[in-house]
Amino acid sequence: MSTDPETTETSPAEGTEAIQGTVADAAEDTGTDAGEGAGDADAEGTESAEGTEGTGETAAAAPELSEAAAELLAQRLERERIERRKAEKAGPIVAGTKLSGTAAELLAAVRAVESGEKPVLTPFAEPEPAPRPSAAPEAVRRPQPVAVAPGAPATETVESVRRVLAEGGAPETLAAQVAEVLGEIADEQLREDPWQLLRVPGVRPEQADGFARALLGAECAPDDERRGRAVIGWLLEQAALAGHTALEAATLTAALAKQGVPDPDAATQSAIAEGEVLVFQDALDEPAVPVQRTDDADDEDSVAEERPVRVLIGLERYALAEESLADGLARIINSMPKEDGSAAEWELAGAAKGSTGELIRAVAGHGLVLHTGGEASLEEPAALLRAAAGFGLRVWAAAHSPVGRERFTSLLTRSTESGNTSSGEPENTEPGDAPRAATVAGLLSGAEGPGRDADGALDLDLLVVLDAPQLDVETGALLTESLPDGARLVLAGDPAVLWSAGPGRVFADLLAARACPHIVSRRPDPGPVGELVSGIGIGELNQVEAPGKEVVIVPVRDAGEAVHRTVQLVADSVPRVIGVPAEQTVVITPGHGGAAGTRALNVALKERLNPGPGRFGGFDPGDRIAYSPAPGRTVPGQVVNADAEGLRLTCAGGPVVVPKERVEQSVRHGWALTAHQAVGARWPAVVVVLPGDAAQALSRPWVYTAFSRADRHLSVVHGVDQALPRAVAEVPAKPRTTRLPVLLRPQVPAEV
Repeated sequence: MSTDPETTETSPAEGTEAIQGTVADAAEDTGTDAGEGAGDADAEGTESAEGTEGTGETAAAAPELSEAAAELLAQRLERERIERRKAEKAGPIVAGTKLSGTAAELLAAVRAVESGEKPVLTPFAEPEPAPRPSAAPEAVRRPQPVAVAPGAPATETVESVRRVLAEGGAPETLAAQVAEVLGEIADEQLREDPWQLLRVPGVRPEQADGFARALLGAECAPDDERRGRAVIGWLLEQAALAGHTALEAATLTAALAKQGVPDPDAATQSAIAEGEVLVFQDALDEPAVPVQRTDDADDEDSVAEERPVRVLIGLERYALAEESLADGLARIINSMPKEDGSAAEWELAGAAKGSTGELIRAVAGHGLVLHTGGEASLEEPAALLRAAAGFGLRVWAAAHSPVGRERFTSLLTRSTESGNTSSGEPENTEPGDAPRAATVAGLLSGAEGPGRDADGALDLDLLVVLDAPQLDVETGALLTESLPDGARLVLAGDPAVLWSAGPGRVFADLLAARACPHIVSRRPDPGPVGELVSGIGIGELNQVEAPGKEVVIVPVRDAGEAVHRTVQLVADSVPRVIGVPAEQTVVITPGHGGAAGTRALNVALKERLNPGPGRFGGFDPGDRIAYSPAPGRTVPGQVVNADAEGLRLTCAGGPVVVPKERVEQSVRHGWALTAHQAVGARWPAVVVVLPGDAAQALSRPWVYTAFSRADRHLSVVHGVDQALPRAVAEVPAKPRTTRLPVLLRPQVPAEV
């Protein structure tokens, strides 16, 4: 590493309230900041008060659906199909007859709802050590809310909502969002239940309370059932922002008390009764414990063994997605791949050297295979796709971002054109059958990829999903449900990077379940940056030799100096000394707020690199931007101009027109990004900014993700002293509460 002055010349962002340490700072794990949008899905310091990212991408003067609209429509249709399939399953298994404590109370509430009775509002006791698990999760299912059709809500609906908001003292600027979330009768819903305002991203309980007091007057009370149910929904959505698909009952109860709900258990029972949440009892991987019981028949004491369980409460949206994902994965794991190519062809291709051959051999005989490694390991799934295409298979790759798609497409093209098999990789023997790549979102929406067959399944035989750690449970469910019977699926990615912006930890759960072959690449990322990142992955921050100034450390004293040095690096030092122009350099920092967050850095970088009045909603032609077509997705691009249709951008993948009402939610300046925004992309040069007030936001996955975005050069603007090596050595990823391992356990074979 270097601190050569020739090369260098040289407030943690706001988060959400902690929910008993489990949903602590939800935006720190996902960072969805939709009030300002643009894929604010970083692991640290995003202002959840601003809500989740806006969606929407409108093609210029075209009647067909945009990519974002098509994606939302595809998700809605897929969820409806999932729900229909779930409804066709057999009724709940009678179980839980020997439950006690919290589990028994929740189960009683569920069955009371199923029978049409009002559940008994019994307060939760402290979790008991060893209740008996039920044979299957017991849950109340209510119909999935109809998704609002893509596009702006009707003008009259917005105006009626605006009047209600004004009457309740809420910002009238929320009218369009409220109408979009609540639908055509949004005004009536708000009058009947003012706390429905909490369903709008960015609204907090205290704000909804003030709105309710203005509308209801003396009728407004803290113990109002409507408030309790709304706060539960809000807390579970905050938990989803932090990556959880459900919360333990005790955690939710404590969080409700912190939000001023007088009787948390009664509020939870009410939410269960109304079908607004689901309750699950999942057996834990712990030994059964003996419990003294009395046999009613002979009144003699007996000892029975009980497996401990955890009682979870979650929103139907994520529960159905996780169950559907488990079913889809089990179908792929347990089914034999379709007969394609000859065994001799697979055997020949599998003779390739090293982990490439291991990957091909694993895919030859299994429906689902996991592949892990860094950037260099992408050569291996590329070799797999070329070999399978040579057998005549219909093969596709899907990346998290357009930048990742283009990088992988370039890799496929270079390898195919060069015909280089020095590494022992098989050649594609069928000209014209070269594999192609899409984005995951484009594949699901139909905007990219092979299209779908008559049964609605993707028209392919082999799919390799890159950046697999970025799959959340909803996207994963859509993917697995979309695969035809007999298709092969490879999930490939670097397990050391930040997890998905959405709820779940699909890739990590599958790796832990060991339910399918797992191939570990033995290709290290090259150069000093690769060496540095490899050490971080195992918890070591090592000094590396960087004779070409590939890695440079720039010490700073405070946030102001950090901003100054960053601008100097991007605009002058890196282009002059390293030879990477400013437009190919990206800045990564832990959060959006603070004196050295993305907002402050983007202001300073714009002033230096593209000064202007910001006449198009704060943007000028030539500005670098980060565009969020959907929550959790960020596409880098540049402003072209603006007109009556909206802000015109050029992004990876083509031109985009963002309607003016969506600009504030889904576009922000993009010279500086958060690490979650940068996932799935790489740049020739990266400047990572670590101001002193960001020390608490650092973790090993964050540092690994930020540093590994650099191809040729990495500068670290370092103001956190020993917090950096401490984070690398001692701060792993925050745990997430998910149900996928429990759901997979009875459906897949023992360890592979």
